[in-house]
Amino acid sequence: MLDQFLWVIFPYLCVAIFIVGHIWRYRIDQFGWTAKSSEFIEKKQLMVGSILFHFAVIPVFLGHIVGLFIPAHWMSAIGVNEHIYHLGAVYVGGFFGIVMFVGMFLLTFRRINNKSVRKLSSASDMVVNFLLLFITFIGIYATLVTNNIVTDFDYRQSISVWTRGLVTFSPDASLMTDVPLTFQIHVLSAFLIFALWPATRLVHAWSLPFNYVGRSYIVYRKHKK
Repeated sequence: MLDQFLWVIFPYLCVAIFIVGHIWRYRIDQFGWTAKSSEFIEKKQLMVGSILFHFAVIPVFLGHIVGLFIPAHWMSAIGVNEHIYHLGAVYVGGFFGIVMFVGMFLLTFRRINNKSVRKLSSASDMVVNFLLLFITFIGIYATLVTNNIVTDFDYRQSISVWTRGLVTFSPDASLMTDVPLTFQIHVLSAFLIFALWPATRLVHAWSLPFNYVGRSYIVYRKHKK
């Protein structure tokens, strides 16, 4: 029963909250659909942390898409054998994961350490920062440590198949029962962040500033006392 909840009910519940929550948030809180930048308070740590995080998050995301949704035999068909894939997943994925973690650590440290930024932060901001930091850390640990300890584990034969089963509405919870704990925690915490997404500043990820290139300059003038 617990396995059915964790690996069938909980993922679908999180996805449902993700979809319905975004629709609800957009309809009633468009003015709150923002990243709530605190750049005017502190810029250096924000710039470095944000650049590192956003530089790494895209390849990390694409790596997860390849690993979870493209079957192993498809990769073999185009010449990417198990050894080559493993090197890419561990070393390339590990590199970008570490860069993402450093960026997220700087952003989280800034939010805690800077008194002014901390005062402007909501409870959801703190939760999101710590949860993203934890998800990144446990993902790196699973990739670089667990994979070397549990050498006979292949997530493409378990987690990937289970994920594709979710997409086709035929999930098999038994595929996740023998998955190492670090991978299980990584998966569950990732679904949790999806459920929290609509209620946090993460919604700004869907707001692409296409009009930024052509907009007029904003003029700032210093107030003379």
